[in-house]
Amino acid sequence: MSELRFLTAGESHGPCLTAILEGIPAGLRLRKESIDRDLARRQQGYGRGGRMKIERDQAEILSGVRFGETLGGPITLSVRNRDWENWTDRMAVFGEPAGEKVTAARPGHADLAGLQKYARRDVRDILERSSARETTMRVAVGAVCKEFLRACGVEVVSQVTAIGGAAVDEAAIDRSAIGTAENGSELNCYDATAEEEMKIPSRSCILRICLVK
Repeated sequence: MSELRFLTAGESHGPCLTAILEGIPAGLRLRKESIDRDLARRQQGYGRGGRMKIERDQAEILSGVRFGETLGGPITLSVRNRDWENWTDRMAVFGEPAGEKVTAARPGHADLAGLQKYARRDVRDILERSSARETTMRVAVGAVCKEFLRACGVEVVSQVTAIGGAAVDEAAIDRSAIGTAENGSELNCYDATAEEEMKIPSRSCILRICLVK
């Protein structure tokens, strides 16, 4: 079997996000609802911003699948950005730029590194790709890969065990329960006490770096 690799494309406020996944063998049964379920999970959880109230992510499969079975060639996945209609003037492919330049880079993202790498002066040229929105396609690709692993008898489960120094009590975790059902946790944490400590605002810090025009 060839190696698995993928490429994502698209901007946070552009028309859509796209990914091409290569290396999935032919004959794998895919369930679109499984991909959409993982996309919906991504939009849930503690601290989600207002963007999540706008988007209702669902995957479109544009190539590599026929009647629910993979064909062996590259699989193209796409997710439409509903917020695009509010950004058509500022994110148009052609025409003149609208709106003021963004000059504040976010240190928790790749804004500053991208500005230096591509020699851009408007942070929006970079933040549209270094946005958390880009992870949408990584989730969609991961959902397809999970279907492949499931066909091989492998299930993928996870939980958050530590944030900002607050950690779960490993001895108190019933590992057989992880991944079996939604437990109502906003952080996907199976230790309710630790989860509340993880949510304390002082455990995180928001900073901005101002750039000189």
